[in-house]
Amino acid sequence: LLEREGEPTLLVTTRGFADQLRIGYQTRPDLFALDIRLPEMLYRDVLEVGERMDAHGNVIEPLDRDDAGKGLERHYSDGIRSVAIVLMHGYRYPGHELALGAMAESIGYTQVSVSHQVSPLMKYVPRGDTTVVDAYLSPVIRRYVDQVASELGGPEKQKGRLKFMRSNGGLADAGFFHGKDAILSGPAGGVVGMARVSEAAGFGEVIGFDMGGTSTDVSHYNGEFERSYETQVAGVRLRAPMMMIHTVAAGGGSVLHFDGSRFRVGPDSAGASPGPACYRNGGPLTITDCNVMTGKLQPDMFPRVFGERGDRPIDHQRVAVEFQALADRIHAETGDSRTPEEVAAGFLAVAVGNMSNAIKKISVQRGYDVTGYTLCCFGGAGGQHACMVADALGMNRILIHPFSGILSAYGMGLADTVVDRQRAVEQVLDASLVGELERAASELEGECGETLAFQVGGAGMADTVYRRVLHVRYAGSDTSFPVPLSSLDGIREQFEIVHRMRFGFVSPEKGLIVESVQVEAVSPARSDAMAGRGGQEKPRSSRDPVAIRRCYMDGEWRETPFFERESLSPGDGIEGPGVILDSTGTVVVEPGWRATLDGEDNLLIDRHVARKEAVAIGTDVDPVMLEVFNNLFMSIAEQMGSVLENTAVSVNIKERLDFSCAIFDPRGALVANAPHMPVHLGSMSESIKTVIRERAGDIRPGDVYILNAPYNGGTHLPDVTVIRPVFSQDGDILFFTASRGHHADIGGKSPGSAPADSTHIEEEGVIIDNVKLVEDGRFREQAMHDLLASGPWPARNPDMNIADFKAQLAACEKGARELLGMIARYGAKTVHAYMRHVQDNAEESVRRVLDVLNDGQFTYCMDDGHRIGVTIAVDRPARKAVIDFTGTSPQHPGNFNAPTAVVRAAVLYVFRCLVNDQIPLNEGCLKPLEIIIPENSMISPKHPAAVIAGNVETSQYLVDTLFGALGVVAAAQGTMNNFIWGNERIQYYETICGGAGATANRRGTDAVHTHMTNSRLTDPEVLEWR
Repeated sequence: LLEREGEPTLLVTTRGFADQLRIGYQTRPDLFALDIRLPEMLYRDVLEVGERMDAHGNVIEPLDRDDAGKGLERHYSDGIRSVAIVLMHGYRYPGHELALGAMAESIGYTQVSVSHQVSPLMKYVPRGDTTVVDAYLSPVIRRYVDQVASELGGPEKQKGRLKFMRSNGGLADAGFFHGKDAILSGPAGGVVGMARVSEAAGFGEVIGFDMGGTSTDVSHYNGEFERSYETQVAGVRLRAPMMMIHTVAAGGGSVLHFDGSRFRVGPDSAGASPGPACYRNGGPLTITDCNVMTGKLQPDMFPRVFGERGDRPIDHQRVAVEFQALADRIHAETGDSRTPEEVAAGFLAVAVGNMSNAIKKISVQRGYDVTGYTLCCFGGAGGQHACMVADALGMNRILIHPFSGILSAYGMGLADTVVDRQRAVEQVLDASLVGELERAASELEGECGETLAFQVGGAGMADTVYRRVLHVRYAGSDTSFPVPLSSLDGIREQFEIVHRMRFGFVSPEKGLIVESVQVEAVSPARSDAMAGRGGQEKPRSSRDPVAIRRCYMDGEWRETPFFERESLSPGDGIEGPGVILDSTGTVVVEPGWRATLDGEDNLLIDRHVARKEAVAIGTDVDPVMLEVFNNLFMSIAEQMGSVLENTAVSVNIKERLDFSCAIFDPRGALVANAPHMPVHLGSMSESIKTVIRERAGDIRPGDVYILNAPYNGGTHLPDVTVIRPVFSQDGDILFFTASRGHHADIGGKSPGSAPADSTHIEEEGVIIDNVKLVEDGRFREQAMHDLLASGPWPARNPDMNIADFKAQLAACEKGARELLGMIARYGAKTVHAYMRHVQDNAEESVRRVLDVLNDGQFTYCMDDGHRIGVTIAVDRPARKAVIDFTGTSPQHPGNFNAPTAVVRAAVLYVFRCLVNDQIPLNEGCLKPLEIIIPENSMISPKHPAAVIAGNVETSQYLVDTLFGALGVVAAAQGTMNNFIWGNERIQYYETICGGAGATANRRGTDAVHTHMTNSRLTDPEVLEWR
């Protein structure tokens, strides 16, 4: 799948939908990349067939069998033997898909994957991708399965004995193993192994930490396996049950980078070839080399499998030379005089930060407090970093199984044999439906039992467990949750428990939709599959260390004993610093930790010396801590975004993700943001600065502010910003946190608050001009209702607006808590210093761009004769530039006026793109730039000018104008292509993608969102069903 070397595949789909999987949800993967690279499609050709069903099963166009048959024969003659059949609404009304499948089989196609059989659920895009993956990979998988069976004596001999791991964590007989099931089967084995060995050791709440050579997989377990039913792998959207695993590009082979200011790790990897520098194959410095440099990996205690002939030890000398050269370079460029071992330790700190932030995504961001959890470490490199990762997360206990280096393989041997079946329902939950669900579950149970009996035989069915699960969501939402099938009240009760835990609220007034019914038949693994190793007599060798070597740990060289795990007996304890060697891995016991071998040969590592909760690192810029703080600030903004997504009520914010979250310094300067909407990110600081300017001396603890006024820090009225000041104990403002969400309706003369013909701001909705959302800790709900009901065209759904205001407030509160936690750890002076340092780093990155830019000018002509003009003058000696919009047309009589905040956002976005490197988007990017905006122009409108198109159209013109002056990239489609419809009850909003312009390196990309927006497109089946 990664290398796109599957079977040549034909996609057969409804006429008019040939490009739907290519368009997908229209978002671009890298927000600031001008050379947009979209994943390569898996299918080789597409056959559109005449047929169409609507969302309720009515035939709009009957299947054109003759034309479809000719098309299938034509592609068969071209050599294609694998076909994926995906029709609109085929998940529920499969007649046309079945007919096409039968035709393909009769013609001779050897692999026929039909969408309603592969993934019988609504959502054309992920169901389509899953079906294509199945057709693309299944022939390859089948050849592999046949080869393995042949080596083991033939398929008949292995019937019921040869099983394969599936991505959902269950085993399947070789004959039932398909392409769609195989993609994450390796990591799934690790999760099963992690859960089983942890439970056997007495730990029920566990974080899995699987660190290998190229990446780290993290997972969460607290008694039940967590599965994701929509996953993206290698650019392919999959709608099939898979273990919930989060992957971060930080492994032993992750490459070390110094960019002149900060230490960075990955995302690129040295791989197995050339591998790390120590492999004697000309590879770059990596995380593995850091552990060699710090003495944690010793050449004489490592296998001699390196070099040209594969018979030499790892090369410590080359590692030392490379780190010395890097230390010299760092000193020359920054004046920082750290030693080679300090450089290595610095990169380890950055990698540990990346991995701990990944763990927060699957735990803390979902409401779990991991400080009481056990960290179960496995993978080849997991044990080397276990203590440092646990310290970063505040965890106090680590479990390392004797098979930790091969736990994914071991986990496969501990897995149950599982058969699951799903059936789409998509009906409102009521008493009459419960009976239908019971009947459907019974039918699925019969299918599962029959298939399972074939795989495990009669004896294997004795302990079979059946699980009946519904996937349920609120009406109007796309987010479903699995709940057990029970009574009507029981289903709602269980759903609300899960919904409240995940999102923090329930909506009892809303109806529930049953998306699908699922049955799982589980034949448990043999009871002796995990025979313990305890009680086995093993030769008692000396517990003395095999060597004592100097290792650099916790900021100093320490005499460190090295032990062989085989020499330890139950009860033996090792206080850090120490290193324990095993046949499949190395375990580093850091100072302050104690490792003990239990009766089952597990290593239990506990924090026996309290960690320092406050860390003194000073206020001078440090290349390591600069990257650490960059990532911390970014992580906080991402956690804010996660809270907003989880707690929002509207589809627009919760599922289309039309929102942004960011943190700001006491002056209102942007410090960090999550990668959300560019048009929001560069303009939000104006909102904060408005509050600071207008409420000078009157910003108090317990108060939170809200605004959308375009002439006073806002952009257009649907974009509402919530701003929370964060105070010290002495009452000083430390930071601001803010969240901006696009509300589907904020009033105005047309639903959706985007009238095409508005000429006055009040026609576009309710103006919120820097008012208190929260006063003295109390949410001003009635005041908000009154405000939303004001004006000539009040908001149509104020309850939803207020619910989303509360979600935005929750996001700001999350950011405030995390920032205060950072201050408790590092101190206010240090945190504020690094707020400046990260902005200085971004400033320097833009100044480097200015060193190679030329002057330019450009005039953008709009359809109605208005113009946007810009002249860019670069002062290279001073390393700054003037961006002068003089020549832009006067204020527009219609609604194409763009507030100055939008202009700043466009400039910030353009120069952030030019940096072409992984730097945070913050206020520092604007420091070398002077922006001149003519008064009373269409980019500095005055009240009561209409502005709705300024945010969504003129913002795109501005970006194309700037890039035109710089000669960097050809124009994009120049619009966000807003399509808005609705009435007093329902308001709906889509932005539609277009084309991206070419650069010197790459042709333009079609059918993708560009520049100032990146919102998701609603799936066509969901849209029609609603």
